[in-house]
Amino acid sequence: MHELSMADGILKAVISNAEQNDATEVTEVTIEIGKLALLNPEQVKFMLGVLSEDTIAKDANFVMVEIPIEIKCKECGYIGLADSDDLDHYAPMVECPKCENKIIEVTNGKDCIVKNIVIEKPDD
Repeated sequence: MHELSMADGILKAVISNAEQNDATEVTEVTIEIGKLALLNPEQVKFMLGVLSEDTIAKDANFVMVEIPIEIKCKECGYIGLADSDDLDHYAPMVECPKCENKIIEVTNGKDCIVKNIVIEKPDD
């Protein structure tokens, strides 16, 4: 289950960033997960909740945003969203929705990104 290792890496980055900014608490974290990142957003969210216990992110709201697959077709030049409803989780084969060509460039939807961290700082 690579969701656990990904959640661990995300949480370490969030806490490190928060501590560098003198945070007393992390209240919200927005994470973008591409459809081709091969991660289950709900599992990542659950793991973050478990791993964040006893940290400054223990009460954080983890917001998961799923990013659709965007492609550029090398055959017909189509640029836009790819259909991802029938993708195999273990070996996704993305094709152009216009000409069904599989020689495409994925332009968005592969990454897992911590987009935003909301923190509380001590009153000065």
